[in-house]
Amino acid sequence: MIETNRPASVPAEDEPDLLRDQFKQLLRYRRLLGAGIGIGLLGGVYLGVSTSDTYVATADIVLRAPTDDPFNPSLAPDKAINIGSERQVALSSSIANEAAKKLGVTSKDFAGLRSGLQVTNPPQTMVLRFTYTASSPKEAATRANAMTEAYLLKRQESLDVTRDKMVKGYQDQRDPVAKNLDELVKQINAMPSGPGRDAAYSSKTDLQSKVNTLNSNIAKLQALDMTPGRVTSAATPPSGTDGPGIPMSLALGAAVGLALGLLAAWVRLVFDPAPRSEGDVARALRAPVLGYLPRPKTGGGPLLAAGEEDPRLAEEFRSVAFRLAYDSRFADRRRLLVVAPRGSSETAAAAAVNLAASFAETGKDVLLIEADLRTPVLASQLPTGAGRPRWSQPPGGQAAGGHSAPHGESDWPDGRQLVVDAGESGSFDLIPGEPVRNVARALTSPRATRLIAEADSPNSTVVVLAPPVLSYADALALVDRVDGVLVVCDPRAVHRSDLSRIRELISGAGGTVLGAVLHAPLPADKRGRGGRGGKSSGPGTPAQAARPAAPQPLTRQQDQSNQGRQAEPEQHVPGDGTDTVALRTVRMGRR
Repeated sequence: MIETNRPASVPAEDEPDLLRDQFKQLLRYRRLLGAGIGIGLLGGVYLGVSTSDTYVATADIVLRAPTDDPFNPSLAPDKAINIGSERQVALSSSIANEAAKKLGVTSKDFAGLRSGLQVTNPPQTMVLRFTYTASSPKEAATRANAMTEAYLLKRQESLDVTRDKMVKGYQDQRDPVAKNLDELVKQINAMPSGPGRDAAYSSKTDLQSKVNTLNSNIAKLQALDMTPGRVTSAATPPSGTDGPGIPMSLALGAAVGLALGLLAAWVRLVFDPAPRSEGDVARALRAPVLGYLPRPKTGGGPLLAAGEEDPRLAEEFRSVAFRLAYDSRFADRRRLLVVAPRGSSETAAAAAVNLAASFAETGKDVLLIEADLRTPVLASQLPTGAGRPRWSQPPGGQAAGGHSAPHGESDWPDGRQLVVDAGESGSFDLIPGEPVRNVARALTSPRATRLIAEADSPNSTVVVLAPPVLSYADALALVDRVDGVLVVCDPRAVHRSDLSRIRELISGAGGTVLGAVLHAPLPADKRGRGGRGGKSSGPGTPAQAARPAAPQPLTRQQDQSNQGRQAEPEQHVPGDGTDTVALRTVRMGRR
């Protein structure tokens, strides 16, 4: 029997974890929650103040239907009385007018008399509950009792009027029949015996039966008990105010306000285009989230995190590099393209530098290529030294930095290679970017292709830093040669549609999104300093004064001026390979 190994099914997400994640997402909108609680507290204060001088008195009435036998169990009062209609009658102006006459209320205060009354009906009962709200206990009880008495009086009058009308109707029917019966009796007395007298007797019997029936109906109506109802609980002056009090009002207001804030936060969350969690980022990119960079303790954080007082950032980058190293898609090619969605790419630059240091720490030969030819800053922000060209040599075995490029070729890469000393992590090589006339031609040149192909060498890794993928097409020009792409973004500053578009663009160009690295929003003061980051590293600035022994990066103008002449023996040429520079904290500039 041959056993077949089947892949384990993906476990379903735990519902408590989903609820916990959604609740954490709602807590992101602290302003909406705070506004809801504030509105609730204001409403609680208003409720406590407005009800602090109100008193409520209650009186109950049990309604009765007219009956000739109150002990007959077959009589159903709810069939004879429409309790909803009776409640509307109790709230009518006729009842209020009757109570106003008894209380001596003027027409000016009549509207206030009606506004204080509330009539309710407890379920499954024939009880009307009169509740009156007034500014004093005695007034509330007096007016509640007056309203109940006025209602019972009006109901009694209505029942009596109904009975009198019915009695009168029966009498109007009986009187003509009784008159005909009297005339027929007189005729019978005057008639001789015979068939005619017998027929008159028969007519007399019919008329007598009708009269008796009508008299019976009149007697029943006159014998009815017309009591409209009885007061089971008279209103008494209340001992305390009706309001819940200031403490209880504040508590209720805070609870209601919190509910409103959560509702507003939920609505905002539903219509928020930004990724709501790491799962949303993973679903949009169809790639895992490899790490979430912690917020640095310093203002903006260094470009290279190794050796800092706060080791969390460096450890997070090591964790990302470890996960990439064990990804078969990256292990086969060892080429990594680091990009940001749009806007500033300073965090992407920091990620590329730190990942290069993390790979170098594992003993690999790492080459960091700054393919951002529009705003290159790594050479000016990292203290570097030039080393022996090993990565890019033109055909024929000539050193890449020895001669200028032939006419007609792209100006980048020009063979300049810098060595970055990452301290305990080791060192890695840097191919700095440089502004060129035609970016697309430079990125797709044969020399750039040979640079990226260095990852095919044993124990080698190439990390390429490109501009934001949605701002420029530079990254897409490199995807088919790099394959593996790492997206560095702030989940609150990017839309889910942007992430889906990035995945579609990279997949269409023949690449694969290996994962995403998320980071917190950049501080505003850091953004203000970012634009001056490159200038602050120039000569004469405090950043340069802090490391006076650091050699300046070899610029293109220096390279051209040094071509064709040999350095004097006593002259120290920056970048001749005889010096290395210890890496210090350099803040990220605005990209």
